[in-house]
Amino acid sequence: MCKGLAALPHSCLERAKEIKIKLGILLQKPDSAVDLVIPYNEKPEKPAKTQKPSLDEALQWRDSLDKLLQNNYGLASFKSFLKSEFSEDYKKIKSPTKMAEKAKKIYEEFIQTEAPKEVNIDHFTKDITMKSLVEPSLSSFDVAQKRIYALMEKDSLPRFVRSEFYQELIK
Repeated sequence: MCKGLAALPHSCLERAKEIKIKLGILLQKPDSAVDLVIPYNEKPEKPAKTQKPSLDEALQWRDSLDKLLQNNYGLASFKSFLKSEFSEDYKKIKSPTKMAEKAKKIYEEFIQTEAPKEVNIDHFTKDITMKSLVEPSLSSFDVAQKRIYALMEKDSLPRFVRSEFYQELIK
């Protein structure tokens, strides 16, 4: 276990540097990506009335979450897909009491170890998130959210590309 900066073994210092670099990379992701974290049981929405992308443009989404999110139609389609799977917007809560309740529920259901729907985030991210929930704010889940963005790139995007939403779009 890594304890105290002066006594850090070489491998702990390397690990700390690696985490700092990875966190820096995650923090560079656009904030507008998707601020969705918890289950949502509503029927999927139709994409916003925006110009449907060309086939070539839609096909590029398979390889780049950023390209998908930069396109209004793509973003609307992806949000609808995610809402149909697992999402609700935490950042729209105004009441501090409701925010604290929702933050606790999100943490217990998705972030804490052994949570029923635990998301795959590292202990460092879990610790930061847990500490930020002492006084919940709109930014309490930002670090976890950025980590989840990276996971969406590797997991949700490929599922979206295989979904009916996307397959209908590229027909």
